[in-house]
Order: sequence, then C-alpha cells, then structure tokens
Amino acid sequence: MILPVIHAPAEPAPLLRPVLELSAEEWRSWLQEHGQPPMRARQVRRWLLVGGAESFEQMTDLPKGLRQALAESFAPLGTEVVRHLSAADDTHKLLVRLQDGRLVECVLIQEAERRTACISTQVGCGMGCVFCASGLNGIERNLTATEILEPLLRLRNLPPQAHGSQPVGLPARLTHIVVMGMGEPLANLDNLLQALEVATAKDGLGIGARHVTISTVGLPVKIRRLADLGKQYHLAVSLHAPNDELRSQIVATNRQTGLAAILEAADYFHERTGRQVTFEYVLLRGVNDAPAHARELASLLRGRHAHVNLIPFNDVEGLPYRRPTQDDLSAFVEVLRRQGVSVKVRKRKGSEIDAACGQLRRANLTR
Repeated sequence: MILPVIHAPAEPAPLLRPVLELSAEEWRSWLQEHGQPPMRARQVRRWLLVGGAESFEQMTDLPKGLRQALAESFAPLGTEVVRHLSAADDTHKLLVRLQDGRLVECVLIQEAERRTACISTQVGCGMGCVFCASGLNGIERNLTATEILEPLLRLRNLPPQAHGSQPVGLPARLTHIVVMGMGEPLANLDNLLQALEVATAKDGLGIGARHVTISTVGLPVKIRRLADLGKQYHLAVSLHAPNDELRSQIVATNRQTGLAAILEAADYFHERTGRQVTFEYVLLRGVNDAPAHARELASLLRGRHAHVNLIPFNDVEGLPYRRPTQDDLSAFVEVLRRQGVSVKVRKRKGSEIDAACGQLRRANLTR
C-alpha cells in the first residue's frame, strides 16, 4: 500500500525587527559586521523620519548591497496600514496593524496651515469611561515607543492637500500632536516620552514641544511626574463631570483618585511648567449637560488658570449615549462664560469616517 505524502505546513516567515528599534550600539555592531561606516545609521533614520521613505529601496543614497542587506535583516516600518478613510473636511483616519496582529488607530486633522496628528498609546484602554469606544473591549497591552512613533510617520506621509508649501521631494510636515487616541497616555508614560523625544527632535519630526498635547483621564502621580520633567508639553485633563458622584459613574477610575487629587496635580503641573491646563468635558445628553452642571463646573475651576474644551459626544453604535441638543450646548457655554470661564467647543471633524477614537477598530473587530 502506498501512503500519501503529507507535507507539513510551511513555517511563516519570521518577523523582521523594525529598524527604528535599534539602539546606537546595535547599529554600530551590525554596520561593522557588514563593513559599513557608522554614518549609515543616521542616513537610514533620516530617510524614515525626514525623507518619508517606507522601504529601503527608496533610500537612494545608500549602496544597493546595503539596501538589500537591510531588507533581509530588518523591516523599514513594523506597522501596516490596513484601512485608510478620508472625510469631506480632509480628515484622515488610519487603522494600523501591529506586528502581532493587533490594531490601533490614528487620525490626521488638517486646517489651513495646521496638520495635527492624533495618536494612540495602548491597544484598547483600561480606564472604563462609559462613553468611549476604545475601552469597550478592555486593555490588551501598551504600545512600544516605536509603535507610538510609526503612526506619526504614516500620517505625515499621506499626500498633502492644498495646505501650505513644502520643499520639493519631502513629505508635508506635521505641525501638532495630540495624544488623545486609544489608551491612557500616562499609563504608558515611559514609552510615550521616548516617542515624543524623536518627534520633537530637530533631526526627528521637528515638532515643537509646545505643539504637543497629552490627554489624561487623571492619574495624579503621573501628572506630577510629567510636570517635574520640565518639558513644555500641554496637558489636557478629561473631567466629564463637576462632582465625584457623577464622575465615578462616567469614569470608573475616579473611584480610586477623586477630583480633588486630580485638580491638585493639575495645579502642580501649571506651577511647575507655567502651561495653562485644559479640562476636557464630553457632553452627554441628559447626563452631564444641564445648566446646573455648568454652574458646578465653573465653581470647581474658579481661580484656576484653566481652559475648558467642550466636546459634544460623537454617537457610537452600541452605546446608549447621545449628542446634546444645540440649545443645551449653547446654554452650557453661556453659563460658563458668564462665570468667567475660558471655554471653547471642539469642532466636529471626520464624523462620517468614525473619527472618534476606537470606533473604526471596534467596527473592524466586530466584522
């Protein structure tokens, strides 16, 4: 009897390490092994961070043999764009796959001379805000510094529209970063700081530290640590309620922190950095959008060097919350302004492409 030959399934090709993860010592060792001068490391990084290259083949001032060796040993970028949605207002959203198959989101918002990138710091989120799509499936893991940085490159490399001028041959630069995507940034602070060091470096993306905003649900110890670093990053604290009872219903972690500790940490941040703190407030119809809530919020912030950013809720499929009416929104703003509170309503951007954080990833996972 002749038995059929059974072929074992082919082993998947090993994942190549993203080149931006290499340390200076690792670069030095690899280049020496391949008979190349140390300057090649700077050339590769410049192609990725400044030149907009997404493959080694595009790095035309490197010897062809070196480009081939790099392609055999490393990945130019470790992420992959699996979906790209664009809106009529020129907002772009990318769904990015990491090397382990997990998905994160990033958004590019374009207005006049501004190109603002909104990036994530975690896969999912563990803060438990009841209105947020990012945390509906919980927290899976932190992003590495390179995984935080690479979406900035992916957004920067998108073809620009008619927004300002850019030297021929270079991608249009990003002007601002908001760390307001998936996850709690201060829960992954070390990796975030590493990524921002590159993003704000002159030989990196060249974005001024004052044009970087880090948003947090309010982790007092981490806010104080950020303040002590002496960086000029802007801090945005997500309040969403003017008292502990209501905030604990909306933001699960408030039960462990409380508003008093968060506000004290925000005051400390202002004292140490001189930067005004923004307090974000997502308005949920019938939950936290009444004039009484506005009066209580004004009382809470009285005497503080603060600004309120009101965010009308973006409806999320599967959640029971709704956007406030225009009348309720206007009344809320009027109460705050009468009480002397600096306030602005965030413009709604990219609503037709699920631009609110976590929506596109959740839709993809559901499918």
